[in-house]
Amino acid sequence: MERADAARNRARILAAAEDLFRTRPPQEVTMDDIARAAGVGRGTLYRRYPDRAAIATALLDAHESALQEKLLRGAPPLGPGAPPAERLAAFYAAFADLLDDHVDLVLGTEVGHSRFTTGAYGFWRAHVRSLVVASGASDPDALVDVLLAPLAPDVYAYQRRERGLPKERVVAALAGLSALLGPAPR
Repeated sequence: MERADAARNRARILAAAEDLFRTRPPQEVTMDDIARAAGVGRGTLYRRYPDRAAIATALLDAHESALQEKLLRGAPPLGPGAPPAERLAAFYAAFADLLDDHVDLVLGTEVGHSRFTTGAYGFWRAHVRSLVVASGASDPDALVDVLLAPLAPDVYAYQRRERGLPKERVVAALAGLSALLGPAPR
């Protein structure tokens, strides 16, 4: 069980880091910047978080957990109860929101092959695979990673920043992709 003062310090550290990461790229934020902004000593900071990546991972985990909860228990179409194609389109839209707000955090923690080893990717993969299975599509194991590929943080950042695509266009394209699942079998 976490002590009350430790919980307060953790919350202050994460809030300060999130504010700093919003105004500057995470790789430009130092641990000293975070400690100062949180009003904690360096020892307190380093005791819980050995480096900036650990803080970014903790922040990202909180945002990903909130989305996971909506997928499991939220209202349709994001949550249970909607046809697979609609749920996948809603997942794409919600994930685009997460990336739009936190792509730098994701880029700092989930790039290249490391993306596939995170618990979050395992959850996203299981969710999308269950939608593929429910749709009756053939070979869900081959299709699931293809359907997740457009959500790679480097792809999303490239589309938004380099290509200048508005989030709405990206989400519309992903909704088109989700329509490939078609209606649920009867």
